[in-house]
Amino acid sequence: MLKNGIKTWAADDQPREKLLLKGAETLSTAELIAILINNGTRTHSALDLAKELMGRVHNQLPDLARLSVSEMVNLGISGIGTQKATSILAALELGIRRNSTHTKRKDIQKSSDIADWLKSELGHKPMERFVVVYLNRANKIIRCDTISEGGITGTVADPRIILKKALDYHAVSLILCHNHPSGNLKPSKADELLTNKIKNAAAFLDIQVLDHIIVSEEGYYSFADEGMM
Repeated sequence: MLKNGIKTWAADDQPREKLLLKGAETLSTAELIAILINNGTRTHSALDLAKELMGRVHNQLPDLARLSVSEMVNLGISGIGTQKATSILAALELGIRRNSTHTKRKDIQKSSDIADWLKSELGHKPMERFVVVYLNRANKIIRCDTISEGGITGTVADPRIILKKALDYHAVSLILCHNHPSGNLKPSKADELLTNKIKNAAAFLDIQVLDHIIVSEEGYYSFADEGMM
């Protein structure tokens, strides 16, 4: 049992001891990151470094997750090098994968059953990415594959690749998804045309396109919810 108060511990130890005494849910984001940083410099504690790091991304975790290791290091925060940046990004990715594992166990019946997960997967990406979620007869996820990655303003998804994968996975339905790095959730005319093209091609193979979901950090847009499927 820890007899001394947390404030009597060294600055680098305080977030760890707070977690042990009170639970992880009681820690701020900066305190959790401080644990990953592990130790500070001669003049700044790990918590100081964590607070500075979060300040650089306006205290937004999605913005932090968007950084690469080199981009985080290039912020120039003394005490955060490649090793610490790697640990932070690895932890963020684990959080995304934990959410993914939970979602994959669910029966997908409506857009909200999967949209939040897709948002966490793609909403923070700086480049547009097109993914397809393949479902079995029980509406459970078989696979979620990235079909293409593009620039800031667009990407191209080949219906032949999408449907070949559906046949390979023995999928009976699928959900299309891509992100809009701009934050604008409104589908473009190209988005609508591509959706209809894939939907019509899939129908010849008795494969149903259930939805096309556009995500950003602002939220999501469901073609099915808007009566566009």
